[in-house]
Amino acid sequence: MIIRTDFPYGTTHEDVRIPLPDGVELYARIWRPVTDEPVPALLEYLPYRLTDWTAPRDQQRHPWYAGHGYASVRVDVRGHGCSGGRPGDEYDARELADGVAVVEWLAAQPWCTGSVGMFGISWGGFNSLQIAALAPEPLKAVVTVCSTDDRYDNDVHYMGGSVLAVDMHAWAATLLAFASRPPDPQFTGDDWRRMWLDRLEAVEPLVHTWLSHQTRDAYWRHGSVCEDYPAVRAAVLAVGGWHDPYRDTVLRLVEHLPSARVRGLIGPWSHQYPDRGLPPGPAIGFLQETLRWWDHWLKGADNGVMEEPLLRTWISESHPPATVYEELPGRWVGERSWPSASVIPVPYVFQGAPVAVASPQHTGLDAGRFFPFGNDADLPPDQREEDAKSACFEFPVGREEPVEILGRPSVTLRLRLDVPYGQVVARLCDVAPDGSSTLVTRGALNLSARRGRDRALPWPVGAYEDVTFELNGIGHAFAPGHRIRLAVSSAYWPWIWPRAGSEAGWTLDPAGSALTLPVRAGSAADGGIVFEAPEQAEPLGVVVPATLDEPRPERLVVRDVARGTWRLEVDPRYGGTRVYPDGLEYEEDAEEVYEIQDADALSARTFSRWRIRLHRPELGWDARVETRSEIRCDEGGFLTSNEVVCREGDEVVFHRTWERRLPRAAG
Repeated sequence: MIIRTDFPYGTTHEDVRIPLPDGVELYARIWRPVTDEPVPALLEYLPYRLTDWTAPRDQQRHPWYAGHGYASVRVDVRGHGCSGGRPGDEYDARELADGVAVVEWLAAQPWCTGSVGMFGISWGGFNSLQIAALAPEPLKAVVTVCSTDDRYDNDVHYMGGSVLAVDMHAWAATLLAFASRPPDPQFTGDDWRRMWLDRLEAVEPLVHTWLSHQTRDAYWRHGSVCEDYPAVRAAVLAVGGWHDPYRDTVLRLVEHLPSARVRGLIGPWSHQYPDRGLPPGPAIGFLQETLRWWDHWLKGADNGVMEEPLLRTWISESHPPATVYEELPGRWVGERSWPSASVIPVPYVFQGAPVAVASPQHTGLDAGRFFPFGNDADLPPDQREEDAKSACFEFPVGREEPVEILGRPSVTLRLRLDVPYGQVVARLCDVAPDGSSTLVTRGALNLSARRGRDRALPWPVGAYEDVTFELNGIGHAFAPGHRIRLAVSSAYWPWIWPRAGSEAGWTLDPAGSALTLPVRAGSAADGGIVFEAPEQAEPLGVVVPATLDEPRPERLVVRDVARGTWRLEVDPRYGGTRVYPDGLEYEEDAEEVYEIQDADALSARTFSRWRIRLHRPELGWDARVETRSEIRCDEGGFLTSNEVVCREGDEVVFHRTWERRLPRAAG
């Protein structure tokens, strides 16, 4: 990593409050170049607290942009951080309307040329796209990283029409804790306590809403850019990683947006900005790459950025299974169009007699983290144990040439169920000559969603039907002498929440089943794709205190032999304890638990606990947040339990519990 200290412009920064039409003010931090000339503005718009939680990351990039001639602006969403108002749902109409107002406010400032860009990763990538679809006139360009255009079928709530247990729960629990954090009196003054208590009155566990919409309905269509791609008029640079769950959005955006104003980039990365150097690499000079985008679309520079291939992607080579890779072997390739003429769908037809599949309910414990962040236990380990609980079909790779794929594989399966409900998970694995099995990609289908995600149709008991679904996109080269393995299971905990009766599994008839791979030949656009080395501005200087305590394992599997119970304990390791240069002491600890019994879908249980402390010794300020969240199920519904306790010092200032039963209509 190159730490940049010398820029074309000197920089300055200030904190301001941006007024909204209803009188609420949003808290913003603005880095600007020292110049008398107006400059374009760049906006990153998040609920994640610019004064502490994202401050280290913000310091890496916003001053860097300012030093290159942009006003770079970080704004906290309404009801979060030091912004006014009350928190709402993810990407709700109020958040997006506020975002439009911020874009227009920035464009109207005397130091701005009137041209605005938006960027962000995850939430900030989502709302950049969503606000672009509202088409405020000043918004000319977007850089969206690790985001989605489809809030139902490519987000943290549902997967293939099934409840995504691991993140439906974990993300709802995380947002409950995050929304309960107080404003910081260092920046809001004595009004912090009133603001905190007011926003706490509006806090509601979002799992209530998410589990109330178990099929693709108007709730999920809101904010899903895939519903109306032509609404996006800004130029879009879409960025993802093959180890990020949102990577298919990049493929859809380069397919559906006009090629004159979209480019896609997919690396080997996890859910991180590509310049941060977190596994898996290689990292790239992402800030420099985005600067080319901004310079072209906001300053009119003729810098060749639109002469790049429509889609630049990393193709990984075969590699042994591991839960972390500092850097993956492979190469960059380019495609001038998408879908690409150099990618041909090739069917691999199954062979054999019909096979009954009733996977143990703990199948999936080796799935890895749904959102890899670059931690040591994020990625799936050797898949042989999972493969042993699945029906496997293998296809040898020739001895001379690799089989290179790019895009979304698909499977067609002929299934018979003796119960009305079930789910199927397909994993594509690269099997080395030594037998080790590396997960390449996967997909899932709730069989009640086989006719569409907007409906739930029970299976006709005892009948065969053909179902087809896609796996997540990937760029991978299976080495000569390896085997391509498709492993198909009827359970995948804790990713897929099982339904009562699904323990029975199903029968698969190979005679009507096949895997289709997007096999890629070489492209004329493959040569010459290079990136600069990553660089950032000087770090913030946050201190992480040393501790004598042994850290908890990131992912620990515990088996209770007598009860037949499997328990996955997860430490998400979002931040831990740190001390900021302005004196803030921030402590954060979270734990997630996923539990299930071998042969009982109704035993599925998720549990989370969060503890957060914000402490300013010089102000005598000590605020604490503790939350507890749990989901269980019975045959007819989900049972959710949530609790929030907030303290100022030793005084409990807020305590609320919620107990809900939400009918299982689909999911």
